[in-house]
Amino acid sequence: MTEKSAFLDLVGDTPFTRLVDFLITGRNFDYTLTDLAKKGGVSWTTLNRIFPKLLAQGMVVQVRQVGMAKLYKLNMENMLVVKMVDLYHSVLAEKLNLAQKKAVMVKA
Repeated sequence: MTEKSAFLDLVGDTPFTRLVDFLITGRNFDYTLTDLAKKGGVSWTTLNRIFPKLLAQGMVVQVRQVGMAKLYKLNMENMLVVKMVDLYHSVLAEKLNLAQKKAVMVKA
């Protein structure tokens, strides 16, 4: 079983947040819908329910097509996405700070 990210601990572990967490983590890469379902930890049916909302909000964009497969990635030009990535980084930084403080207290 994989460990939940600090981001999911804060915002909650739902299919939508798992998909967003995966997209933020791999924001420099593009993915097929199959990749998003498998690697994002959501079922194909759930992805087909969630993904059109992400597209409609402009949070993801199609970047290329290879044969019949369309590839998508996180739209870093969308202000909502930028704010979510900032939140993601803030949550990880805070978790790291807490871990460092805990390590210092254990050594003392």
